Amino acid sequence: MLEEFKKFAMRGNVVDLAVGVIIGAAFGAIVNSLVADIVMPLIGSITGGLDFSNYFVPLSSKVTAPALVDAKKQGAVLAWGNFITLVINFLIIAWVLFLCIRGINRLKAPDAPAAAAPPSKEVQLLTEIRDLLKAR
Repeated sequence: MLEEFKKFAMRGNVVDLAVGVIIGAAFGAIVNSLVADIVMPLIGSITGGLDFSNYFVPLSSKVTAPALVDAKKQGAVLAWGNFITLVINFLIIAWVLFLCIRGINRLKAPDAPAAAAPPSKEVQLLTEIRDLLKAR
């Protein structure tokens, strides 16, 4: 059983998937930083200090804190500003992946058209018979 697992784990697809997950996690961290440290402050400066990260709706009367971190400690909150930030993260990741895949597809050489399959022996024989009949 251990040998079978070793064969499974060392197949190319599993290793490729593991590499993809690790690179994806690193890419996600980069995009999170891009959104949190660059995009959202720019949006905040354009909109006059708008900061989505602290927008929430308290779901309990015990929640009185103005900051999301403190409000979560006091009780349940609906952190819709955080959701907006995550949607922006997703859209940026999706756009960058689209651009990467589009670029990779352009770099690939177009596949050569497949050669037509030779006719079957029956078709070849019928073609020869036809040509012989035409020649008479």
